[in-house]
Amino acid sequence: MDAISFAKRETFGEAHFGNAVLGDRRRNARLVQLANRMVQQPGGTLPDKCKKPADLKALYRLMNAGTVTHAAILEPSRERTFNLMRAHSGTVLIIHDTTELDYTGLLSVKGLGQIGNGGGRGYECHNSLAVAAETAQTLGLANQILLKRRKVPRGEKRSQTRDCPDRESRLWKRGSQALPAAPPDRKWVEIADRGADVTEFLDHLDAAGKWYVVRSKQNRHIEAQINGKRQKLKLHDFARGLPEGGSRTVAVAGRPGKPARTATVSIHWAPLTIISPRQKRGEERGVPLNVWVVCVQEIDPPTGEDPLEWILLTNDPVEDFEDACERIDWYSTRWTIEEYHKVLKTGCGIETLQFTTEARLQPAIALLSVVALHLLNIRDASRQPDAATRPATDLFPPLFVEVLSLWRFGCRRNLSAHEFFFAMARLGGHQNRKHDHPPGWIVLWRGWTKLQLMIEIAPVLRRKRSGQT
Repeated sequence: MDAISFAKRETFGEAHFGNAVLGDRRRNARLVQLANRMVQQPGGTLPDKCKKPADLKALYRLMNAGTVTHAAILEPSRERTFNLMRAHSGTVLIIHDTTELDYTGLLSVKGLGQIGNGGGRGYECHNSLAVAAETAQTLGLANQILLKRRKVPRGEKRSQTRDCPDRESRLWKRGSQALPAAPPDRKWVEIADRGADVTEFLDHLDAAGKWYVVRSKQNRHIEAQINGKRQKLKLHDFARGLPEGGSRTVAVAGRPGKPARTATVSIHWAPLTIISPRQKRGEERGVPLNVWVVCVQEIDPPTGEDPLEWILLTNDPVEDFEDACERIDWYSTRWTIEEYHKVLKTGCGIETLQFTTEARLQPAIALLSVVALHLLNIRDASRQPDAATRPATDLFPPLFVEVLSLWRFGCRRNLSAHEFFFAMARLGGHQNRKHDHPPGWIVLWRGWTKLQLMIEIAPVLRRKRSGQT
């Protein structure tokens, strides 16, 4: 089942929102229509997304309805994601991460939480993204939590912080709890960065029988077997001292001021037991956790670059080099959710929303969070192994293919999916040179937006050519 299906009978809006429960069929129809409008023009402010005054007015009216909530908007798309996860025969990775949504300028919206160093206002937005492990294709948004970070009172006891229902460190566990159980014949693995390295989260995953790979932040107390003896050690010290089990290359994502690169790394792994902390910091059982550590260390990093190091914890047994590489590959897909957050903010302008109440702001956040999936889906589809042989009309309406081929090649051509995406990337500014990196979501987004304008003009030109007014 395709995550991107513009050529199918179902539109984007129907696929993600057709089963919404909003208390009125007209609201459902309006939501579907607005979603279809927004995937055509995802960027900019709401007036940019809804260029017709009637569409903008319909959006405001919809967001103002009492039955239109964050949960009601998100739920049908979540169910679609769960169905795709269940249908996927390979491993599904559920990537958890949190980003800040900054609404400091919305002075009329009361009750927002603190963000950053406490001077800003907005939400901690915790997303759980489902991704196919074998292809890195985004299946959908499995869950989203909007947390208003509170100000911790002076003198608050540790037990009071632990029992607080909106404690920020609960997000990881809450995100996992919101997911359905994997079918017996399916493998779902939860992936998270160092922020999730809290005993409460690891203990929850272990107790629930869920697979995970989490990057370690804490140099925890552990027990491990060394020279036939069980010894108490520190996790990071133990991992860094393990014998090398092999080496390989891994892709290092680009950072501000740092281009993407490839690193050669040594790989080390071993089983160990995490010792339960003496003082509980969250809701946990207080039992030892049996895990494997996989340590990834860069060999001879470039001058001026910090060497890559990942210390990964997993409860999926690592018996050999192949197992260790698989866990590393799973963790490497975590960058997808970083791109998703960029899509939300840069591609969809989610922080430009202008509403006067949380009741209207939150469902709009849910709507744009689903629309953002469309940009990732386009990027993912352009990188599938069959893109060079698959007809573009399998994914897009014939008019899209016709217009883009006329623009790129000056004639009507039956484009492959690969040719279609590279032509669209060219429209967005990609040079299509052999040594260039594959187009990312930004240039594809730019090309997609321009293509939509060309599609709108095409019927007008046809009518003029046929002598119609």
